[in-house]
Amino acid sequence: MSENADEVDSAAAEGAVAGGAAPEPAKPGPAAPAGSGAGVAAAATGGGAGAANPAAPATPAAPVTTPAAAPAVGGAHAGAAASAGPAGAGSGAGAGGPVGGGPAGGFDVAAWQARQVLIQQQRSQAPTPAAWVVRIRPAKAAPIRNATLVAALAAGLAAALLLGDGMGPGLLVAVLPAIAAAYFAARAAGRKARPWTAVWAVGCVALLAVPALRDSAWPATLAILSAVSLASLALHGVRTWPGVLFSPFGFVDSAVNGVGWAWTGLRSRSGGLSRDRWLPVVKAAGVAVGLLVVFGTLFASADAAFADLLGDLTPEVSVGDGPVRILLFVLGAVLALAAARTTAAPLRWDRIRITPGTPRSRVEWALPLIVLNLLFAGFNAVQLAVLFGGYDKVLKSTGHRSYAEYAQQGFWQLLWATLLTLVVIALALRWAPRGGAGDRRFVRAVLGTLCALTLVVVASALRRMDFYVDAYGLTRLRVSVAAMELWLGLVLVLIMAAGVFGARWLPRAVAGSAAAAVLAFGLLSPDGMVAERNVTRFQQDAKIDLAYFQSLSADAAPALDRLPEPQRSCALRGINDDLAEAGDVPWYAMSLGEYRARKILRERPLKASYEECSRLGTFGSRVEP
Repeated sequence: MSENADEVDSAAAEGAVAGGAAPEPAKPGPAAPAGSGAGVAAAATGGGAGAANPAAPATPAAPVTTPAAAPAVGGAHAGAAASAGPAGAGSGAGAGGPVGGGPAGGFDVAAWQARQVLIQQQRSQAPTPAAWVVRIRPAKAAPIRNATLVAALAAGLAAALLLGDGMGPGLLVAVLPAIAAAYFAARAAGRKARPWTAVWAVGCVALLAVPALRDSAWPATLAILSAVSLASLALHGVRTWPGVLFSPFGFVDSAVNGVGWAWTGLRSRSGGLSRDRWLPVVKAAGVAVGLLVVFGTLFASADAAFADLLGDLTPEVSVGDGPVRILLFVLGAVLALAAARTTAAPLRWDRIRITPGTPRSRVEWALPLIVLNLLFAGFNAVQLAVLFGGYDKVLKSTGHRSYAEYAQQGFWQLLWATLLTLVVIALALRWAPRGGAGDRRFVRAVLGTLCALTLVVVASALRRMDFYVDAYGLTRLRVSVAAMELWLGLVLVLIMAAGVFGARWLPRAVAGSAAAAVLAFGLLSPDGMVAERNVTRFQQDAKIDLAYFQSLSADAAPALDRLPEPQRSCALRGINDDLAEAGDVPWYAMSLGEYRARKILRERPLKASYEECSRLGTFGSRVEP
């Protein structure tokens, strides 16, 4: 039908051009005058005789039952035929051959009109969203409450005042109003806290405490990102893999909708908010601010200790910081509204369903995995043989000079092997046979064996890293990859437990283990661990890399303070220069690690000169292997 309609449309356009009128789409218009039906019939059928013999009676046009576009179509063709005159009659006869699916020598008006209606409908229809987009749409949010609006405003003010000088305890303080906004929105929506929600909330607050404790930027950044992920889990209430993976992206939707949600609430209140309601609040706030300013100034001028305390507690705001403070205010308020909007109407990520793959037969599915298990078993047997006294033979056969060099060669390969094993397990579960209880036991046995063998690979990788650290010392990179390898081993243990007790809790357990690993990583202070390990190594064999210490954060100061002079002063020089460049930092932007470093350097200043430290190799370039 559509192909015939296309041919009719094209032929009609050509006939209109030949008759002297440009083709145009059908438009609703006034009805053609009486007698125009004869003209239409003559033009449509190419009836030159009808045009040459005006005395011949006109054949009445058949009634058209199409939409309102039909009169306009008839009027258009009639106008084309009338304006053409005798020449138009001749050309109409020439162009009036068989058209589309209509009769020979005629024009199928109904098909052309139907085609125009179909085109208009296609243009007016909006694109249909994907089915999963419709499924995850949130429910309608309840109107925003005054407490939520006030909490969002407080979050913006706290961010503007406390985060302009850096991250520290101020970040945790600035997040508290946002948490309050989410709580008020949850109460308005009738949502109740579940055990997992409480776990995610506590973990989020604990992770936000890492920037207040550690000066190093990289564990603090990991902690903030993990806190955002846990907040998304708590606010969305998800429990499946799609929910765990995609819930952080829900904050983007909630940030946009949250602003509109707050604006709608403000507009609804503006009409019914009388002067008698808001004026007393403004007056009371103004009087409170005036009293604080007057009496605070008097007390500060009367006592120097109180003046110092007041100066330390009060954020310093200058005109030059205005744009940054405004940006922080907007960011803090929008994030608080996003958290509240997510709580009021979260996206339903758990409604996304992952269709399992086509189950394979036991032979087709198990043969590659059994071969892989045999390979892992052979590798682990060699590792155990080397571990129990075969190092000398291995070193001679491979040409390595030391155990550390031999260990470094294979650590990264074993790390990648662990990651790829997790991918293989995920794909194997997708296409695993699911014929009954026997198939389930068979799948658990094969994959459980693979997980157990992979744990031996994890242990071998960690042992190799331990050899390498003993020979060359601990660095940020080495402690990071070792921590990641430990977490991968924990994930393998969780997968094995899921095979025994069921996998419903596995997505949340993996997310919780990742957050716990990041929290432990931050609380243990990686830079402090690096400094402590290298100081202990110096005390044992007098080997130390002073150049590497220049890149460590203030968290390393307590361990480096144990070194003898001049190594102590040279090791602390980089930290001392960074703190001197930062200048005075307010309490809300100073971490505990930075506070300890400043205290150490203030009580025991550096003694070694620049020349002496340069002679010890403090300022040499260093590439971490």
